[in-house]
Amino acid sequence: MSEFSTGDAPSGERSSPQELGSSPQGDAPAHEADDSRETPAAPAQERPSGFAVRTAADIAGAAPDFDHDHATPLARAAEHVVLARHGARMRPPLGRPSSTRVFVVANQKGGVGKTTSTVNIAAALAQLGQRVLVVDLDPQGNASTALGVEHHRGVPSTYDALVDGVPLAEVVATSPEVEDLQVVPATIDLAGAEIELVSVVAREGRLRRAILGHPQVGSAAELGDERLDYVLIDCPPSLGLLTLNALVAGNEMLIPIQAEYYALEGLGQLLETVDMVKAHLNPALSVSTILVTMYDARTRLAAGVAEEVREHFGDQVLKTTIPRSVRVSEAPSYGQTVMTYDPGSPGALSYLEAAREIATQGANA
Repeated sequence: MSEFSTGDAPSGERSSPQELGSSPQGDAPAHEADDSRETPAAPAQERPSGFAVRTAADIAGAAPDFDHDHATPLARAAEHVVLARHGARMRPPLGRPSSTRVFVVANQKGGVGKTTSTVNIAAALAQLGQRVLVVDLDPQGNASTALGVEHHRGVPSTYDALVDGVPLAEVVATSPEVEDLQVVPATIDLAGAEIELVSVVAREGRLRRAILGHPQVGSAAELGDERLDYVLIDCPPSLGLLTLNALVAGNEMLIPIQAEYYALEGLGQLLETVDMVKAHLNPALSVSTILVTMYDARTRLAAGVAEEVREHFGDQVLKTTIPRSVRVSEAPSYGQTVMTYDPGSPGALSYLEAAREIATQGANA
């Protein structure tokens, strides 16, 4: 798609091997950096538009140095447990929004970090003192897995809320890893929901009615401190009826974009769908947040993609980027987000800063 073209110019070879210290993730081995043939990204101050992305290395450099006493591995592991379990108490809470913010996390391209971003931003917001609900709308149930809640067939789920009209509050589970984080799990039954909803009147508004009917969704004036601050809807990688339900239900949209060229190609189709939904079904929907994921600061391609996204979307793009990280990928296999699995890792620090940006930008929304 020409509108988001990253250019045809080939990257030159690096004159010297990449140093390990400049890697965007702490767990990349040295030989990976040495073998890279991509030209390092130009420093932020040299880029023509003046846009400076914030990488995990920047965030880690600004964070307190917990390792100044050269603690043993066991001591560092214990420190990570303390950070994970008591992170919300150790960090100053952020201002809560005046009413519940409903985010749709969507991108019809698979593998760009939708589910990963949903669960980690949700956990980070909860650690920052917010009350969060995650609605898993993907039949694969990966968000439910990462948040440690059961989602086998027979568990009350989003299917019951969408198809049978069960109140959302009756299908909510509490994440065992993070305080103030609730989940509406998804089961494999959700895969057949699109077919079952074909003959239902106003089928595209089922999720919206379910969310608005939740007793904790509303404004501070109506509900006080018991209200939910954020509802994050994790969508499947498609533009079908499930995603349409999410777009109708949400007020804001968060689009994760992988820092690679292919991730830009399908973005135009997604934005066309958003415009159609705004015109006919949900005028309040806005693309408020763009998050660049899988960012590799060693390559010109990643910097170029981030720059083009920034030029097109402006301030909607978060300054914080999410690096490629093994820790982020490992966490779901333990039924956790990276925020509790390894809270000191570059991925966790980046998601925490991204969540802080989201909360700060909309504190008075």
